[in-house]
Amino acid sequence: MESAAPGRTNVVLVLADDLGFSDLHCYGGEISTPHIDSLAASGRRSSAFYNTARCSPSRASMLTGRHPHETGVAVLTDDQRPWGYPGTLSTSVPTIAEHLKGAGYSTALIGKWHLSAGTAAPDESWPTRRGFDEFYGILGGADDYFHPRGLWENETRCPVPGEGYYLTTEIGERAADFVAKASAQDEPFFLFAAFTAPHWPLHAPAETVERYREVYARGWDAARLERLGRLVDEGLVPYGAELGGDDQLQPWDSAPDRDWQIERMAVYAAQVELLDAAVGRILGALREAGAEDDTLILVLSDNGASAEELPPHDAPRFRERHPTTTVDGEPMLLGNEPEIVPGPPNSFASYGEDWATLSNTPFRRYKRWVHEGGIATPLIVSWPGGPVEAGSIGHEPGQLTDILPTVLEVAGVPGDPSLTGVSLVSGPAGGPRPLFWEHMGNAAVRLGQWKAVRDFDRPWELYNLTVDRGERYDLAAVFPGLADELAGRWDAWADEVGVIPWAQVAAARRAG
Repeated sequence: MESAAPGRTNVVLVLADDLGFSDLHCYGGEISTPHIDSLAASGRRSSAFYNTARCSPSRASMLTGRHPHETGVAVLTDDQRPWGYPGTLSTSVPTIAEHLKGAGYSTALIGKWHLSAGTAAPDESWPTRRGFDEFYGILGGADDYFHPRGLWENETRCPVPGEGYYLTTEIGERAADFVAKASAQDEPFFLFAAFTAPHWPLHAPAETVERYREVYARGWDAARLERLGRLVDEGLVPYGAELGGDDQLQPWDSAPDRDWQIERMAVYAAQVELLDAAVGRILGALREAGAEDDTLILVLSDNGASAEELPPHDAPRFRERHPTTTVDGEPMLLGNEPEIVPGPPNSFASYGEDWATLSNTPFRRYKRWVHEGGIATPLIVSWPGGPVEAGSIGHEPGQLTDILPTVLEVAGVPGDPSLTGVSLVSGPAGGPRPLFWEHMGNAAVRLGQWKAVRDFDRPWELYNLTVDRGERYDLAAVFPGLADELAGRWDAWADEVGVIPWAQVAAARRAG
């Protein structure tokens, strides 16, 4: 790899966790996100960019430019061998940080890793051994925001923080400190700001939550229609777009426990606002260092909004893996029951299917599925000193395998010709290219306007996404030859990248 040249472009990669497609204000949401909105105003928003439906696989794909099945992390970080995936990022696939560190960049991961099966002692899969000079954050999938128990700094376990700590804010502060330090040393830098927000648990300071109670008193169905209207006005979805298919959104007027429901979404919105404030701290550090024009900033989410209930029905050991008491010795109130008020440190809750449906407006389904609600992400690309048109919207479909080629092109670092992704800056050549997904047996392929998708062990569906991003009208019976062609393309791709049949994995899990 070549050494860094003077004036080489810095890269800041901001990843939200479980953020829905329309939560950001610049994507139609009602949550206050002025700092991320400013990046949208100075850069380009994508209407058709995709992740891989789940946190660990998305991180693996984004950081390596490979499909997650090629990286060892296709589900989560449990070692499921010999019948499944290792759950640890393979050393055979270099990360963005390894590419850039070899080219003279200073590198840091501040936030969530979630790519190592082993989290008790350092091994070759830890971020400090995958190209990151600095690491501060958590190795697992989620933690307490006020008093996280799983914090590490580089390879040293951190004490549990005391009063006044909030994880999202601390990620922003440490990320800003890294920007200032690297800029002072006149080094090009790569910052991966991997926030845990707004992933559960619902934790946020009361004063921020207070601002959203009245906002959500009108309920999810009215808010969803308002978001759709703003998305159309912004040009992110076409005029005449309909709300997504078969998600069962109960009418707000007949919903029980509405004060509790309002509190759930108010806390979630507060988490997103505080994420934006942390991004603002990073932008402030870039301004103070005079590095704004020379920095490529990418903002996206690792999957669609999460409809997961707590405790999850498919995670029997969930309670064993999470604290039963607060740091003060109080019982930890875990679960989604009206008696458990979300927000404070003694709660451990999520916001449920109805609010997740709002977050994913106008799409169908959620995290874990590969219908649009599970895989569509907001993507903002800002590079004031580069060829990114301010305030523009890109409609060309893309996915996480495009992030590494983009970063390498911007940094002037040679890429791997075997990678299938394309740069988001120079763009794809030729006609539409097929995009593929698989997660826990859920499968999809998109080619141009057409998308074939299926849930595990169900028939393929077919949608024309130009007129039906909500996936309401299944056209598989109308165009069976096209559905079969796309399904055949998916089968060939699955063989190529090493997708393990989910029926095999699921059967082995039941037997074990």
